[in-house]
Amino acid sequence: MAAPSLSMLSRAFSRISPVVLQCIHQTELATRRTLVSTWFQPASVHLQSNRLLFTTVSKYEKSADVDTEERSSRYKERPWDYLESEEYAERYGSKPVWFNYRRNHKGGIPPQKTRRTCIRGDKICGNPCPICRDPNVIIHYQNVMLLQQFIHPHSGEVYEHTRTGVCMKQQKLLKKAIDSARDHGLLPFQVPFVDYSGEDYSNSHDAVGCTPSRPSLTADQPWYPWYLAQADEREVAKVKKIYKAYLKK
Repeated sequence: MAAPSLSMLSRAFSRISPVVLQCIHQTELATRRTLVSTWFQPASVHLQSNRLLFTTVSKYEKSADVDTEERSSRYKERPWDYLESEEYAERYGSKPVWFNYRRNHKGGIPPQKTRRTCIRGDKICGNPCPICRDPNVIIHYQNVMLLQQFIHPHSGEVYEHTRTGVCMKQQKLLKKAIDSARDHGLLPFQVPFVDYSGEDYSNSHDAVGCTPSRPSLTADQPWYPWYLAQADEREVAKVKKIYKAYLKK
């Protein structure tokens, strides 16, 4: 709006004096130059601001990556420290890592099998299992607090992957870690109680008990009285029929 007003003024004052016209013309040129400079200045300013923004974002991302790498490296050497940290308490509380986990699926009935693996190369699936979704949760035979979350407290059996939602790969690693922890004495064994009857260990039977002294026997009398029991003739005939080719005539 400044340029039209100056032109109108120049036309009005041109009749008065040529000196005034020359001064107004010079001011008009100066204003045009300033307008042109202001038109092209914001682009460079925006480019500089975008560069600064990108550099700050990249620095923030790098710092965040460094923090995550430091945490993962710290918990990689001692994974059981993560379950005692405040970060774990804020995320899971006192509940296991697989609590309230639900896999994305169609319909109301979940699939009977979980995934083979959640991480393939550098690609992670959309809804990873409770172990694959948290990089700080590391399966190790010394990480007893984590392994106890996947063991039934009464029967001592490992929970099925259909209940916890763990992928097949992590389920195999869990079973392997639990077995090695039991071998190292970190986890107890659940031995079933069996009520043995006394007859199995009694020596009242003639064939199991102490050998009696030699009785006075006749020629046709057996050593033990239960030798007198005769087999059924039908059963004997069946056995002879089966092994007929092997029996000597």
